[in-house]
Amino acid sequence: MTIPNTSSTWTGMVPVDDTALAVTDTGGTGIPVVYLNGQFATQGYWRRVIADLGTGFRHITYDERARGKKSKRSADYSFEAVVRDVDAVLSARNVDRVLLVGWSYGAVVGAHWAHRNPERALGAVLVDGAFPHDWLDEATAQRIRTLFRRMNLFMPLLRPTGLTPRMNADQMANSNIELGELSRERALGPVLDAITVPVRYVVASGRSLGSRGDEQEQIRASLDAVIARNPNITIGAKVASNHGAILKKDFRAVADAVRLVAAPHREGAADSR
Repeated sequence: MTIPNTSSTWTGMVPVDDTALAVTDTGGTGIPVVYLNGQFATQGYWRRVIADLGTGFRHITYDERARGKKSKRSADYSFEAVVRDVDAVLSARNVDRVLLVGWSYGAVVGAHWAHRNPERALGAVLVDGAFPHDWLDEATAQRIRTLFRRMNLFMPLLRPTGLTPRMNADQMANSNIELGELSRERALGPVLDAITVPVRYVVASGRSLGSRGDEQEQIRASLDAVIARNPNITIGAKVASNHGAILKKDFRAVADAVRLVAAPHREGAADSR
């Protein structure tokens, strides 16, 4: 079914469950791309990727619950709520089939959504996230809780700017710990193995804030076994920047991966929504 496109940029609030999300949709007739943010990041992180891709795509960005300046608080910050929010945003913007681009936490969301919706996912670009690795143990969980409690001393000062979420320390820690549980090989491995649409990873290098030693490279190495099992998944690029800087310093690699995944669908793009 073909859905009419918007012809100009739309910005507004999309109600879902007990909250509402701040959404921006550039409109147009290009292939729709939905951008899935890092765990506590905002849609602004994608501006360089979007500028590089240009008007040939329809770009849909949004801030997750209690993130950014406008998205509202919720009683539910679970991963399943985040996946439901993808559907809510796409439904509100009358988009059926879409190309997903997710960074960090958003990469795990993108992998799950593509797995659950193979008839609607045109493909996915996963940016330094969705690695099936058992990095969470009890000591790490405690370290996460301690870290967020310490950060909560100054986070309220930044909340009016949208740079930190309107979540308390326990809510942020629980979300991060849930991500560790979802990233375990026995949990994420079968999801990735079952994906039937094209997926290209853009992988960062080296350490970033909060990492110890070479643990991030060990986590990234877990992707090798996935690629060996599932021919739909490839590494599009291994870039020099670290996890936190990848969308700023290596946005062109992300944009190039989007173009490659989108290429088979570029003709007749108006029928892909």
